[in-house]
Amino acid sequence: QVQLVESGGGLVQAGGSLRLSCVGSGRTFSSYAMGWFRQAPGKEREFVAAISWSGGNKNYVDSVRGRATISRDNAKNTVYLQMNSLKVEDTAVYYCAARSTYYADTIFALKDEYVYWGQGTQVTVSS
Repeated sequence: QVQLVESGGGLVQAGGSLRLSCVGSGRTFSSYAMGWFRQAPGKEREFVAAISWSGGNKNYVDSVRGRATISRDNAKNTVYLQMNSLKVEDTAVYYCAARSTYYADTIFALKDEYVYWGQGTQVTVSS
């Protein structure tokens, strides 16, 4: 069982930056592929970014590519999402997600592929 806790959300002006953090419990956290998703009011939860257990594989949704960086520190059981040049349309609740890959260096972009989810952190970008 893995528990995930997100933090770092808040209110920011368009053009600003935020760094979201997701801390996971459990000694096998380092073997998990991680993802960030977001859900805006009235919309489906959508993929934002993913990272493999080693950090060697990453992927981003086109709308954040070049503005977002996903990273992880396995020694701290933490995955990060750095978001720059934020836009009003980035406003959403951001969730981190995890699934074990038994150290296969794979990543996942579909929410149904993830097993564990955090409670989310609100990001609001004002114009």
